Amino acid sequence: MIRFVCAIFTIVLGLGVAMAQEDPIKARKALMKDNGDQAKIASDMAKGDKPFDLAAAQKVFATFEDAAAKMPNLYPDSTKSEAGSPAADDFSPSPKVWENMADFKARFAKFGDDAKAAAASVKDVDTLKAAVGNIGKNDCGGCHQTYRLKKS
Repeated sequence: MIRFVCAIFTIVLGLGVAMAQEDPIKARKALMKDNGDQAKIASDMAKGDKPFDLAAAQKVFATFEDAAAKMPNLYPDSTKSEAGSPAADDFSPSPKVWENMADFKARFAKFGDDAKAAAASVKDVDTLKAAVGNIGKNDCGGCHQTYRLKKS
């Protein structure tokens, strides 16, 4: 029975990886949407629009960590043609992503590290505010400023 469960898990995991490789643009947009949704939850708690909830805050940072681990592999050379082109949403990647892939990947590594540190340090609304401010300014904002194009 254990072998059967492990085999099913391996197949499902393999299919997920294969699907992400088939459509990395769709996968990265989904991850960014999840990040945005979670950032909204954190922001609402930090502003006092929602009560502080430690479990919800931990989920925010876990989502960020997960995205940071997956995103660098979702910008293969085969998706360069998307850069700078009108996208179905409001943003598309800048050609700078592929021109400076090492920096781009390093920013995701830092984002993951910062999310992990935030998950360990957030205990109340004040520590949440500090963590969200740090990640928003240094990680999200800095990367988006350099590597994301806004539709005109």
